[in-house]
Amino acid sequence: MSRIQEILNKAEREGTARRTRGLSEATSAAPTVPPAHLRAPAAVLEPAPVPWTAGATAPVLEPDDTAMPSPVFDGHLVAAVAPQSPAAERYRLLRTRIKQSERGRSVRSIVVTSPAKGDGKSLTAANLALTMAQEFHQRVLLLDADLRRPSVARLFGISDGPGLTDVLMGVADLDSALVHLRDHHLTILPAGTPPAQPAELLGSASMRRVLDTLGPRYDRILIDMPPVAPLADVHVLSQMADGLLMIVRAGSTPKPAIERALSGLDMTKVLGLVLNGAGDGGGDGYSDGYGYIAG
Repeated sequence: MSRIQEILNKAEREGTARRTRGLSEATSAAPTVPPAHLRAPAAVLEPAPVPWTAGATAPVLEPDDTAMPSPVFDGHLVAAVAPQSPAAERYRLLRTRIKQSERGRSVRSIVVTSPAKGDGKSLTAANLALTMAQEFHQRVLLLDADLRRPSVARLFGISDGPGLTDVLMGVADLDSALVHLRDHHLTILPAGTPPAQPAELLGSASMRRVLDTLGPRYDRILIDMPPVAPLADVHVLSQMADGLLMIVRAGSTPKPAIERALSGLDMTKVLGLVLNGAGDGGGDGYSDGYGYIAG
């Protein structure tokens, strides 16, 4: 039996890949449910704008006090705006399970993708990056490689400036495109100027050089990618990364779509599936939107 089928069978046995009740149902059944943006959308394994500032020339995560004012984050970034919430705790659990999945191998760069748009991959990547950056002495980079529909800069309130595409096309140097969020110990490389041929850029020798340059600087690199179907982007870039997380949404991502998304990937790199919007509630009056699938 292939590893794809093993993962899907486990998901089916646990009831996490089938259509689940909506979050609205879970909310009505539990009056103490927190607001939607405080519900964690993650599970995995065996989930006034900031002015753009030139990055430092060394891998410095905390530039001096004049480098950047405190950002105004999107309210869905619970790991930053509500770090003591149950939702944020779920991301810390996700972080722990990723560590456990390493089993002695180094997983420094992780692609985050999904079978289709709307599954919550970017929010998962952003919250997970924030959570990883909260660990003691961890150097973390969040790289927006969704060059078709970038969202990382918007989520973090970063205004226009050079990004990944500008670096790859040779119109900006890498350090000038890095944005350091001092208060959160996190560095971001935004997507940059929308390119005409995203897949070609992501599969280029320039992209390999960027990852080779960033690799020694950071303990973790989270790479937000477009959905797998029908694009070639993930297949191209996942070959350069150490691991991959697949984000699916309860009640809307059918099992065949998950299977198709996994079938073209290197299964030795798949760390597991992350379920958004599980809404299983439980007995504590809190619907965390978290559902374990497989690893």
